[in-house]
Amino acid sequence: MEKDPALQKMIVDHVLRRIELTAAEQAHFVSLLKVRKLLPRQYLVQQGDVCRYESYVCQGFLRSFHMDEKGNDHTLHFAMEDWWISDFTSFHLQLPATRSIVALEASVLLQIEKDDLEQLYKDVPVFERFWRILEQKGSIAQDQRILNAISMTGAERYEALITKYPTLEQRMPQRYIASYLGITPVFLSQIRKQLARRP
Repeated sequence: MEKDPALQKMIVDHVLRRIELTAAEQAHFVSLLKVRKLLPRQYLVQQGDVCRYESYVCQGFLRSFHMDEKGNDHTLHFAMEDWWISDFTSFHLQLPATRSIVALEASVLLQIEKDDLEQLYKDVPVFERFWRILEQKGSIAQDQRILNAISMTGAERYEALITKYPTLEQRMPQRYIASYLGITPVFLSQIRKQLARRP
């Protein structure tokens, strides 16, 4: 990757919080990464294309969404600094993506290609554990989201989301937050008004 010590340090620190690596292993990992810069509204992945990278967010904010046959846009995930984002199924099975991923802000990413990731597993086997930890965390979060969807009201889901991610409303438009929660923008607006009136 092009030399950017600050970006390298950010991702290495992120990895070292989860697994131990020698200096040589860190250098090998960094050598496989590519820097990608996106402008606001620029796509990282488009629905129907194959997702070729796992992308780590150094700076910026991205949204993944599915466009259905009627042209409705459903927000699936979002990613901010120190998170990874991809179309997991498309990346691992090399199938057409079922979602698009777009930058909502100017973003800087570090990316690793599938072949390089497979080689990394062979060269530094502990990275299998690193990605397993990330995938477990993602699965737990997804399970919690499904449970929240069936056990909480729209208002409770909104409150839980904003409590967990206090900066979200500054970074993602209301219509996308509503879509993520599975409610209409009008209903979200009503919820926000009710909460604002609370003593």
